[in-house]
Amino acid sequence: MTQAALEYLLFLAKTLTVVAAIVFVIGAFVNLSRRQRDAEGLKLTNLNTRLRCAADGLRLALLPKAERKKLVKQRKKEAKALQSERRKRVFVIDFRGDIRASGTSSLREEVSALLAVAEPSDEVLVRLENAGGLVHEHGLAASQLVRIRDRGIPLTVAVDKVAASGGYLMACVADRILAAPFAIVGSIGVLAQVPNFRRLLDERGITVEQVKAGRYKRTVNMFGAVTDEDREKLREELEEVHGLFQAMVGKYRPQLDLERVATGEHWHGSRALELELVDELGTSDDWLARRVGEADVWKLEWRGHKRLMEKLAATMEEGRAGSWLRWSW
Repeated sequence: MTQAALEYLLFLAKTLTVVAAIVFVIGAFVNLSRRQRDAEGLKLTNLNTRLRCAADGLRLALLPKAERKKLVKQRKKEAKALQSERRKRVFVIDFRGDIRASGTSSLREEVSALLAVAEPSDEVLVRLENAGGLVHEHGLAASQLVRIRDRGIPLTVAVDKVAASGGYLMACVADRILAAPFAIVGSIGVLAQVPNFRRLLDERGITVEQVKAGRYKRTVNMFGAVTDEDREKLREELEEVHGLFQAMVGKYRPQLDLERVATGEHWHGSRALELELVDELGTSDDWLARRVGEADVWKLEWRGHKRLMEKLAATMEEGRAGSWLRWSW
């Protein structure tokens, strides 16, 4: 009886542990969902205040007590003066891209919001980090930045790490492109890749029937035989997209030698400056540090709510995009 009782207690303890873990996970999901709902909408952050507080925090730690009081009084006077002064405004947007340019939905909300209040005397900085991906997704993201430029509001794109392929398609729209010395820039080219399992299926006696209406409805595919005509048709389509890519880059950066730079190669910031792919070397931090003294700098961030199933669907879609036919800038 004693051994049976011990085994029962051990089983009960394991069961309670599992139940407690499940309850904890469910509770975490519920709390996360509530926080996401509460946070949905446009968030504004004053970067002047953030940068000043960071610097003053260090100053206050180093200054003697009497000097600290003077600094605090000085900052209060400055804050009152700024409240009554109408200064130039700089709006900052962050875009971190993935293969699907999934940040485009937030970008369009941020752009729509700033266009409702921005004036030609204001300025927009987009801190861009994007290595490219699907053609149509990045084309839409670039179109959001075109909206800013078409309104006559000065647009600067800062590339601290990478703006390649679809990322450069977005960057080229700007009035001015700033890049860190070792940032990756360029890759003006188009790629399609498709795994083909035809031989593997033939070895196992499996056939895939494909019926289509329209000669070129499906050319290169995963399971069927691929002919030279199919490859040539796909190549023609890629050349057409590449031509559109070059046309857009040429429109906004007419100074470029497209034959030299539209080869699919990428360059680091220093070399990109020589090729006129960018206009200035530096980081977004340096750019903002110069602006905070002369303008009110506001960071815009749209926080949307996604249900768990939407997140799973997006993950599955990205997996399919990476494994199947992928046209990428």
